[in-house]
Amino acid sequence: MKRNDTVLSRIFDVFNVIFLAVFSITTVLPFLFVIGRSFATETEIVDKVFFILPSEFQFEAYKYIFSSPALPRAFMVSVFITLVGTVTAMFFTLTMAYPLSKKNLVGRKVILSLITFTLVFGGGMIPGFLIIKGLGLLDTYWSLFLPGALSTWNLIIVKNFFQELPQELEDAARVDGCSAIGTFLRIVLPLSMPVIATFSLFYAVGYWNDYRSALLFISDNKKWPLQIMLRQIVLLASGNIDGAAFDEQYVRPPAASVQNAVIVFGTLPILCVYPFLQKHFTKGIMIGAIKG
Repeated sequence: MKRNDTVLSRIFDVFNVIFLAVFSITTVLPFLFVIGRSFATETEIVDKVFFILPSEFQFEAYKYIFSSPALPRAFMVSVFITLVGTVTAMFFTLTMAYPLSKKNLVGRKVILSLITFTLVFGGGMIPGFLIIKGLGLLDTYWSLFLPGALSTWNLIIVKNFFQELPQELEDAARVDGCSAIGTFLRIVLPLSMPVIATFSLFYAVGYWNDYRSALLFISDNKKWPLQIMLRQIVLLASGNIDGAAFDEQYVRPPAASVQNAVIVFGTLPILCVYPFLQKHFTKGIMIGAIKG
């Protein structure tokens, strides 16, 4: 019986490896295809339906998109919004989730009910725009990260994580004379690094890919983030981007190459962040799966 179990377990392991390998390839191939097309010539793009390595590498698409100062400026705007927005969002999330994790908090149920209500009902685009306009935040960087400074879903998950931390650790810290804020900073936060890393990555990806906020609230092209600028490049693969002219010394590349080049440029920076957070990110996902 044990021998049959061993054989079945090996067959199951082989099946899992094959399935996961195929699944991984299907997720990686499209990105490799986009990278290959960004370096390919116009003839190869037209003639070949699918390829990963172009037969002839050309860098005209990248030279073209970097020939205008608009793209580097938009890149720095996105980096700024992502960093500031992530820090702001994590500050609000952690400082709100921690007190809500305490059952003796006065008005806790009412606050949680109001928070849960926002998961189902929202004001919508027009009321959001009117609020930003009424606060005088139109055409400012504040409008790009303040509206999304707190995710209700992330708040609930972080609150549940804080509830699972041993209460004895906090009690011991207070016996030693540590204040509530000191306990939060010295005991709770160091134990919460997996969750902090996980949701920092979630917030960072959200701010980096945010397209809607800039489209609604920013009219000054000098304040456009990267996603809006990439949209302009895709729509206008030649000429100007609201006065930001491309350098005419570069031969105009095929539109398909430009489109794929901006996809690579827009995706690669956020992918480079993940390896530094992978250890904590994996642990944070497991904690959420086990503890709910």
